[in-house]
Amino acid sequence: MGQVYAEIDDKLARWLTEQPVFFVGTAPSGSEGHVNVSPKGMAGTFAVLGPRQVGYLDYFGSGAETIAHVRDNARIVLMFCSFDKRCRIIRLHGRARVVQFNEPEYPRLRSSFSNDLEKGVRSIILVDVMRVADSCGYSVPLMDFVGHRDVYEKHVEKLPAEKLTYESALESNGSSIDGLTAFR
Repeated sequence: MGQVYAEIDDKLARWLTEQPVFFVGTAPSGSEGHVNVSPKGMAGTFAVLGPRQVGYLDYFGSGAETIAHVRDNARIVLMFCSFDKRCRIIRLHGRARVVQFNEPEYPRLRSSFSNDLEKGVRSIILVDVMRVADSCGYSVPLMDFVGHRDVYEKHVEKLPAEKLTYESALESNGSSIDGLTAFR
């Protein structure tokens, strides 16, 4: 059944990076506000950066809840589910920070990811992992992975450059649905 790991070893890192989808959960501080769960995918957008650190590429999209919640309180959980024959769920609980595409640290961190789609990346969500735990996943359905969608890539290729700037990020994703600051 469930197990807590001291860190992410090579075997677990391989398993995590092989999963085609994972889910990110965050919430604002206090009892008010909206809890957010976001599905993430696209090959090469998640990386294990060390035994207790992971990150993922965050692309321009319809909202900025994760960024706003991370800036508010840094709490985050990433959940990976196995949809193939092995029943398994891994949760990575931690403290996150946002590294925007216009910050000095960004180029060094960006080189850790194998996805080469640079157009549309607005930040890297960097997570210092405090708890690595698995659970059985017995009730997760068995599904076949068909492939990654290329809809986002096609979408951003059509966008004019001014829609993917820092100013555009401030305008379209400057705050969360609860009014918390996302982009600075």
